[in-house]
Amino acid sequence: MRNRTLTPNLRSRRGRARIAAPTTLALLVGLGLAESSAYAVTPHVAVTGSGITASVNSDGSYQIQTQQPASWTFSGTVGHAVTSQSTTSGTDAIGAYQEVDFSYTDSVHRAASIRVYQNAPIVLFGSTTQSSAANSASAGTPFPSFSTPGLPYLESFQDTAFSYYQFGGTPAHDSPQVGFDGQGHSYLVSAADNFGVANLTRSTTGTVSAGIAASVSTLPAGFTHRTILALGSGINTTYGTWGSALMALGGKHPIANNANSTLNKLGYWTDNGATYYYNYNSSLGYQGTLQSVANDFASKGVPLGYMQLDSWWYPKGSSDSWQGNGTDRGGEYVYRSAPALFPNGLAAFQQQLGLPLVTHARWIDPSSPYRQQYQMSNNVSTDPAFWNSTMTYLKSAGVVTYEQDWLSEYAQPNYNLTDPSAFMGNMASSASANGLTLQYCMPLPWNYLQSTQYQNAQTTRVSNDRFDRSKWDGFLFDSRLASALGEYPWTDVFMSTETQNLLLSTLSSGMVGVGDAIGAESASNLLESVRADGVIVKPDVPIVPLDSVYSAVAQNSTAPMVASTYTTHNGLREAYVFAYARNNGTQSIAFNPNARGVSGEAYVYNYFTGAGRLVPAGSTFTDTVGSNGSYYEIAPVGPSGIAFLGDAGKFVSTGDTRIPHLSDNGTVNATVAFANNEHSVTVHGYAPIAPTVTASDGSVGSVSYSSSTHLFSVTVMPGSDHNAVIALH
Repeated sequence: MRNRTLTPNLRSRRGRARIAAPTTLALLVGLGLAESSAYAVTPHVAVTGSGITASVNSDGSYQIQTQQPASWTFSGTVGHAVTSQSTTSGTDAIGAYQEVDFSYTDSVHRAASIRVYQNAPIVLFGSTTQSSAANSASAGTPFPSFSTPGLPYLESFQDTAFSYYQFGGTPAHDSPQVGFDGQGHSYLVSAADNFGVANLTRSTTGTVSAGIAASVSTLPAGFTHRTILALGSGINTTYGTWGSALMALGGKHPIANNANSTLNKLGYWTDNGATYYYNYNSSLGYQGTLQSVANDFASKGVPLGYMQLDSWWYPKGSSDSWQGNGTDRGGEYVYRSAPALFPNGLAAFQQQLGLPLVTHARWIDPSSPYRQQYQMSNNVSTDPAFWNSTMTYLKSAGVVTYEQDWLSEYAQPNYNLTDPSAFMGNMASSASANGLTLQYCMPLPWNYLQSTQYQNAQTTRVSNDRFDRSKWDGFLFDSRLASALGEYPWTDVFMSTETQNLLLSTLSSGMVGVGDAIGAESASNLLESVRADGVIVKPDVPIVPLDSVYSAVAQNSTAPMVASTYTTHNGLREAYVFAYARNNGTQSIAFNPNARGVSGEAYVYNYFTGAGRLVPAGSTFTDTVGSNGSYYEIAPVGPSGIAFLGDAGKFVSTGDTRIPHLSDNGTVNATVAFANNEHSVTVHGYAPIAPTVTASDGSVGSVSYSSSTHLFSVTVMPGSDHNAVIALH
């Protein structure tokens, strides 16, 4: 994959930038429910739920009025009198709801609905065209098309590679829109289906209108489009509410952060920026080079859990060669291993390597025989036969993850009512049938949203090639989008000697993958992220910016970054905060440990300096940070008076794969998990006096304690079950 510049993508050149004024869509949300009986039109009908009232008037005007997070009104009109109306209630994948259904006629007869939920601050709009209708501005007023509260800030995501965040500006037509104020009161609106052709516009006065892209000329009879509005106090809360609702509608469940080998273990990557991207040791060959990589990591005590093969592994362009030719080396000629590199095939290489594989994919080259064999849409195939053949081949070769790249450039379908879902959906279903997960690379906003329909869409690249300091902002802000929708964000490749990049990748709660040359890896650095068996010790959820950072950056583009994540055990939460200056100098930062979920008095420990301090309940921690960042572990001071910081040698010191159990009922009780080849772990923490530490499984050494810093440490050894159970009091 080449180095990308964030220029307008092919989607725009194929008509996305030529979208007409918002199109008319009547809205109905069926969700498999029987229609209720309409009654005579009354002047006003309303439903309520979760502090939200949705009402429709006989003249076609409608309002959404909220009590929380603030007293807001979203209002609009369909521009025509209502011809019938009714209310109904029921339960869908999101939960119990009440709904207003109504009909009206502009160029055609349309049915619409507004659904409010009883246990979630969500509004779902639906629109159905009852007969075939032109998709044009002249056909009628969009539904929904509503005014929004006059909040000072707006975040959205761009129609460029990786969908980088932006504050202010004009939102991309397929992007969610987040309006918020300085207190984090926020709303989020997006399409709820038809993501590839959604046209969600925003006027200069803040009117949001939902429609379908101008690349679709006609809406067939019975066509339905849905739009979702989420509300919340706290931007991260609002993202979470919205994402959970979309995942429920799409049938996707949360994915465990160790669900497969690529999420659970250290990986090796060969993509752009890695040492062996279109490059290998000529004396070893490509296969021999990668086998030597795996052997070298294992010999250093940091075994790999999988290996990624980038676009070099298959023939490309009209040259039908692994080097490829033409624009960006060309697309796939055939999606099979290049014979010049793998004379015995991919499966033979994988069996010799002994590691699961992640394989990269591009678009289909104009010269490819696939264009005559399979149904095509632009430069990608929508044909189930193509995807079944591809995924069956990959499964037979020990591939566990298929990485679809170039989604914002050449790997795009035609934007009509069927092809975007056929492209992504047939890819996902064939992969799932063969036990493969998916990773999206260079995604557009609609690709993120579309992932809610596929349980095996588990990771997404959220930053440009070769992760480094310049990409930290984009990684963190776009991680909020990906993680809300059930995807673990992936940083992209870096070198193991780069401590802060390794730290951020670990804090993603997703993949950790490096691209060092043979013999150049830093085992000591890697062992701050992974155990000696390669298992990653990670937080429960991906790291994302604090709510306060959103308004700060929206006001001042150089405001500092403060981002956090956490682990939780039996109600005890330990937070992890990474903060850095964004002004090329130093900046002051502040955060409240209690707001990070750490209850009561807290101990804030600076990982890189080895110093810490107590923060009273309700108080704020302050510090000065530089552009390379500071990293803090925040532990509660429990009933025992101890703040248990966990494994002193790990970035995420209380991650589940190291500390699977932790409680404090006046005595700290902790289970320490070991890899089979690990013989000791040092745990540490804060205590007002030297603690007594005992083991009921395994054993412990003597306690080291500083009366000046009140920090203690103790070496723990495993029992025969590779665990230690310790008590501190």
